[in-house]
Amino acid sequence: MPKFLRIGVHQSNVSGYTSKAWCVRRVGSAVFLKWGAVEVHGAGDGRKVYWSRLPQEKTIRCGTAQRAQDYAKAAIARRRNHRYEPLAGPIANRRRSTGGSAEPKQALATILIVDIVGSTAKAAKLGDARWTKIMGHYYAAVRKELKTSRGKEVTTTGDGVLATFKAAAAGISCATAIQKAVRTLGLDIRVGLHAGEYTISGGEMVGLAFHIGTRVAAKARAGEVLVSSAVKDLLKTQSAISFRDHGVHQLKGVPEKWRLWRVEG
Repeated sequence: MPKFLRIGVHQSNVSGYTSKAWCVRRVGSAVFLKWGAVEVHGAGDGRKVYWSRLPQEKTIRCGTAQRAQDYAKAAIARRRNHRYEPLAGPIANRRRSTGGSAEPKQALATILIVDIVGSTAKAAKLGDARWTKIMGHYYAAVRKELKTSRGKEVTTTGDGVLATFKAAAAGISCATAIQKAVRTLGLDIRVGLHAGEYTISGGEMVGLAFHIGTRVAAKARAGEVLVSSAVKDLLKTQSAISFRDHGVHQLKGVPEKWRLWRVEG
């Protein structure tokens, strides 16, 4: 039975690595379809996929085996053309907690990554004392805009900041505000945003969504704010935000290619 997994935001978008699976099976003149939201835990050979709720099912009776074969081929081709990856392993029923222990808490968010362009060269040119002072102003400016936009700082990474937002529009608004705020410091930054689910486990935030956000930011040039298609899809009704197509990119270490968009204005 060919199976396919789509990576991206879909409905409840359970588990950050995420989202929707399809199964296509032909028996004689009938084609059996099964689809629904899934949870994905782990990566690589250790990846496990679970239905997050009972999947939907449909039987297509084609009359002849040849018509059923043609229908199944077309169904499989559509999956491959819509950002689905072939899934080799099984899709199990929803995993349940054992021994009464609570499962890790999951949350959906827009993830923002801010990074200073050419920071090493600037630090070497300015010297430790002046660079430390500038970085103090930089973090203060970033945190002020995060507070204004109701963003939540997750961590700092050298000269970068990673934060989350409940609303994608708030994340983009914060990104552009940070850009304006740090210009007076003589810093060039790049920003990337991605929307997906992450898991809070043992007090730490984990999930592929964070890695995708980092890869999106890495594709940005100085002064650019790039967003993944997952973020743009959440903003279809936000006419005040303009985007320019930035093309399709292979993000390092991330399955499938992603279309990125540059925030305009």
